[in-house]
Amino acid sequence: MEIVVGVLVVLCLVAVIQLQFGNRKRRVAELELERTMQLFDVSLEVNSTIRKQDLLVKIMETSSRIMNAEASSVILVDEEKGELFFDLALGAKGDEVREIRLKIGEGIAGWVAQTGKSVKIDDAARDERWSSKVAKRVDYPTRNMLCVPLVSKGKIIGVLQVLNKRGDAPFTDRDLQLLESIASPTAASLENAMLYDALEKSVHALKVTTAAKERMESELRIATDIQMGFLPRKSLSLQSRCEDAEGLTSAQAEAQATIRPAREVGGDFYDYFRIDENRLFFVLGDVSDKGIPAALFMAVTMTLLKGKMSVELTPGELLTAVNQELYKDDSTMFATIFCGVLNIATGQLLYSDGGHCPPYIVRASGEVELLKGKKGLPLGVMDDMLYMDNEVMLDLGDRIIVYTDGITEAEDQLQNQYGFVRLKEVLVREQASKPEQLLSQIVQDVDLFADGAVQSDDIAVLIIDRNSLK
Repeated sequence: MEIVVGVLVVLCLVAVIQLQFGNRKRRVAELELERTMQLFDVSLEVNSTIRKQDLLVKIMETSSRIMNAEASSVILVDEEKGELFFDLALGAKGDEVREIRLKIGEGIAGWVAQTGKSVKIDDAARDERWSSKVAKRVDYPTRNMLCVPLVSKGKIIGVLQVLNKRGDAPFTDRDLQLLESIASPTAASLENAMLYDALEKSVHALKVTTAAKERMESELRIATDIQMGFLPRKSLSLQSRCEDAEGLTSAQAEAQATIRPAREVGGDFYDYFRIDENRLFFVLGDVSDKGIPAALFMAVTMTLLKGKMSVELTPGELLTAVNQELYKDDSTMFATIFCGVLNIATGQLLYSDGGHCPPYIVRASGEVELLKGKKGLPLGVMDDMLYMDNEVMLDLGDRIIVYTDGITEAEDQLQNQYGFVRLKEVLVREQASKPEQLLSQIVQDVDLFADGAVQSDDIAVLIIDRNSLK
């Protein structure tokens, strides 16, 4: 009898344990679902506007609400001065707060911007990193806080902090993890808004001169600065581990370009940057018009390309998304474009072509070939255009040369065109040259062919090398 009772007790204990375990699993699932819905809510909010001031308000209001905090703030990084500043401050003392600047490393926000680390503070006044510079201006006591970096494309562009959890409760480690998750989509949207804001200010600056001659000269100078400011000034060299026939080694991708507008400003453009540990993104395009309208269209296009490009997108998906933003029924502007993502480790090159000149590949063996693939229409021509992805392999020692038609359509005094054959001859002759030398030789050969004839089109050339580092 005692054995039976014992067995029943054990079975009851097992049932209770299983019930508790099931409740725990259900609670974990409910918490995870709640967190996912909160992040979805954040994504909807921060992607609902491209205006920087509106976005900052949404970020602060959404962060305060989701974190159950009394207040929230976004402090941006001024790279040139090495400082943090409040671009937007609400309340009666907003103007005073906007005058405040913190050195990188000063205060808790400055420490987060300097180290890139998140922090949870239970008693702000007792933390050795605490700075009361802001609190004294607004007469607002800070009990506890969370502060996380805003990181976009590997660069800290600001910090997001929430202050004083409601109900006199402390923030938890789970709260910190949630705020870090909120910061990721927030940073990407904020950088896009900052690019758009800079573009709007540049466009506005083009309209503020008074006298006709002074206004034109000023616009040309500003437009030139806009164009050149969007383009990388230096070559880019990236390394990644790879495996060849001799074993594990390092591969290097080097990107370099040159541009020469036919007027003070033009419509040709290029860009290149790392998108993750192993991949390099590059693009080269040619706007249909010239002068200030082309420079503005180019600036908008480059802003969209850089703002929308992410680890998850392929080149074709990127061009499809950018084209939907650029297309307008009444616009006569468009841009041919070629963009690609090179996996430095494997040599895989995914690329998409929007009606652009076919690039050349110079193989390590010396063979020079035109890169052909599925083409789409130039950006801005058709609103529902679907751009295709193409693939090719770049072996170690291979290079790809992308150019605009200002090269192949350059004319001499008799209106003969430079053409593809002559360009290929230069690539064969200079196949052992460094990228900088090859860029110079291409432009010099075009000038030699033109023999003083005035050129009506911009010139741009982009070179990507993939080499081995033993």
